[in-house]
Amino acid sequence: MARASVASTDVTDIAEARPATDRGARPNREELASWRAFLRAHATITRILEAELVTEQRLSLAAYDVLVQLAEAPQRRLRMTELADAVLLSRSGVTRLVDRLERAGLVARCPVESDGRGVAAELTPAGLDRLRIAARTHLSGIQRHFVNRLDPDDLATLERISRLLAG
Repeated sequence: MARASVASTDVTDIAEARPATDRGARPNREELASWRAFLRAHATITRILEAELVTEQRLSLAAYDVLVQLAEAPQRRLRMTELADAVLLSRSGVTRLVDRLERAGLVARCPVESDGRGVAAELTPAGLDRLRIAARTHLSGIQRHFVNRLDPDDLATLERISRLLAG
């Protein structure tokens, strides 16, 4: 059976005809190029920052994020559901990650005082110390791989756009 040639075809050409939504059209080639560049940039920088944290601190980016969220929370404590929302992980993903952080002594689980069934994660003093050390690596990476590559106007524009996209 002969294969159809798709050498010059892109998704805008092969997309199924569907009713228009929002502004009345699907993204064009230039808009898709912007979307893909955004995804590539995010993935590239995230992979680099993750690799640096793992190599230098033996801490994943997700674990670092959990420690940051807890450090910034009132009493350094969040309900597990709030923590899952804050770090953009599933509840089961946060549960597994908190299990590992708890075994390492960086986080402790505690009951939610106002809810007999609720469980919260709380940053331990060892977790705060670990975060302080890991922050040196992470913040240095953000400076090198993100901030230093953009001028102040680009940073301000990117922040404005990101806030708009995040709703």
